[in-house]
Amino acid sequence: MNRINLICLGVRDIKKARAFYRDGLGFTTPNNEEDPQIVFFNNGGTKLELCPIEGLATDINETDPPRVNNGFSGITLAYNAKSKDEVDAIFSKIEGMGGTIAKQPQLVFWGGYSGYFRDLDGYYWEVAYADSWKFDENDMLLIE
Repeated sequence: MNRINLICLGVRDIKKARAFYRDGLGFTTPNNEEDPQIVFFNNGGTKLELCPIEGLATDINETDPPRVNNGFSGITLAYNAKSKDEVDAIFSKIEGMGGTIAKQPQLVFWGGYSGYFRDLDGYYWEVAYADSWKFDENDMLLIE
C-alpha cells in the first residue's frame, strides 16, 4: 500500500465548506446538489509527509503554536505553488472567504516562501513555494 486516494475532512457546514473550496480556492467538483451529503473534489494527486508534531506546531506559529493534544491534531494540508505571487494571491482571498490566516507568507528556514491559513472548520493549510521545486506533467511535486 503506497497510495492515498482520499483525504476526508470532517466539516460543520458542508455547503459553506464546498463554497470555500470550490468557489474560493478553485477546487473542481461535479457536485451541485442543494443539500449534499458528501462532496468529492477532482484534484491532482497527493503526497504524504511526516513531520514531528511539535515542530509542525512551531512552524505554524513560533510564538504561540497551536497546542498539541488540545485542539491541534498534528495534521496540515499543503498546496505547493509555482510562484511567490501565486502564494500571495491565495492569501489575499482567504479572510474574505471566511478563513483565517495563521501565518502570513514569508521567507522560511528551508529556503522557500510559506504561510498557513485555517479553513472554515479549522484545518490548517500551508501554501508554499520554492525556486528549486519541480513538477511532473500532472502538477505533482517531484521529491528527489
